[in-house]
Amino acid sequence: MLDIPLRVRVHVETPPAAQNDMGVCDAFEQNAPVGKPDAMNAPHPPKVAGIDSTVPSPAQTVPPAPLAPGTPPVTAPSTPAAPGPVLQDRLAGWVSDLTTLHELTERLARTDTLPEALEELLRAGSALVGARRGLVVLEPADGRGPDTTVGLGLGRADLGHIETVPRGALSYGRILDGLPGGDSEIAQPDLFAEDGLDPRHREVAARLGYAASYALPLHSETAGRLGAAVWLYDEPAEPGERARHLAGLYTRCATEHLARLLEVERTRADMATLREELLPSRLPRVAGVQLAARHRTGPLGGGDWYDALPLPDAALGLAVGSVTGSGPSAVAAMGRLRASLRAYAVMEGEDPVAVLSDLELLLRLTEPARSATALFAYCEPALNKITLAGAGHCPPLLIGERRTEFVETSVSAPLGMLACWEAPGVEFQAEAGETVLLYTDGLLHRTGDATDRAFARLHSAAAGVPRALRDDPDAVVDHVLRTMLPDGLDAADSPEDVVLLAARFE
Repeated sequence: MLDIPLRVRVHVETPPAAQNDMGVCDAFEQNAPVGKPDAMNAPHPPKVAGIDSTVPSPAQTVPPAPLAPGTPPVTAPSTPAAPGPVLQDRLAGWVSDLTTLHELTERLARTDTLPEALEELLRAGSALVGARRGLVVLEPADGRGPDTTVGLGLGRADLGHIETVPRGALSYGRILDGLPGGDSEIAQPDLFAEDGLDPRHREVAARLGYAASYALPLHSETAGRLGAAVWLYDEPAEPGERARHLAGLYTRCATEHLARLLEVERTRADMATLREELLPSRLPRVAGVQLAARHRTGPLGGGDWYDALPLPDAALGLAVGSVTGSGPSAVAAMGRLRASLRAYAVMEGEDPVAVLSDLELLLRLTEPARSATALFAYCEPALNKITLAGAGHCPPLLIGERRTEFVETSVSAPLGMLACWEAPGVEFQAEAGETVLLYTDGLLHRTGDATDRAFARLHSAAAGVPRALRDDPDAVVDHVLRTMLPDGLDAADSPEDVVLLAARFE
């Protein structure tokens, strides 16, 4: 048996539990072999924010050569001092600033509309620059609008007073008009100490009680200049360098968010204009009939529509319908369908089945991938007689003093669903003072109820119209709309359009 001397020294002074609590580097230093240089076992200065500030000494592989006689000793360079409280305070300040900006931008990102975003911009900027009041003027440079002014701590009258000051004398006016110095921040730490301050500006500032202002442009690289934001101080003051830096960073982020919301706002406005142009601008006046209509649409724009047009022989044509889908394509299809129905109604309106048959053939030939529901009624006011036909549409509701009931119509498929559509027409008599209510299924869907329960709610709402309001079709449709969709649900954004068309026979 060979006698092999042991040359491994094991440290047993450090318990395993203590080693588990140490880092990898600390464990190696604690268990380093005896005889190594002391620098390997020297304690490390504390680490700051994950940065190891220790500069390790170069390893001595050979002993230093002896100095020649008369040679002065070489002094080793001093070891850099460990980071002190100043660096720690600076790092803590950066972390605090980043946290503040993150919280403010998160709040801004949760805004869905342009007015909400403008108000949040003013509140956040007020906290950053230390001002109590302010205003933001939205005036896109491309001239497409919308132009608006929103105030913080300023009422309509206060904003009106500020607007009486010549535009070039205001800081935001210089920014919006591109005057010299208007391409960056404009600080006015003491308005009343400025030479050449416009007299009207001095008068308004004294009246509203502000003595200093700080303005920033709202400029986006993609959208260009959108407007300007101004914060007002009650006493002579101006934000410090750190506050200006944070306000500038936040404003640049806010401007990009405003640019996106601005495009959404413009798209909604264009869609609303398009829908208004495709729907009747006003209802016709026909002897013996009073008309009223309501149209509510969602943010994407839907395909629900209505129409009322005079026909030969003192007749009146009433129509409601809905095209599948939403957005610009559905709105365009709705316009084509409505225009086609008007033409067919003029030619053969006394036969509603023929009108819808022609409409179904046109839809199947020109837009085979789309379907639609429709209801057309041919009214003879002199006789209070109504003939109608429906294609997959909800039945009309007859509202009178002695009855409130749905008109029985035959069950039929929507247009474009079958190879050939045809359904029998329905003829009924409306008594004097009764109102015929046509509507789209969006009124039922917006309630969130099952179909049978939604129909029951509609019948109850129509039956509950007060007697004093039954002679006014506008009051009737408003009452039904508020009862079916309370708490502003009729005006809330929804993917479902709502159309009501009422005709009261005298």
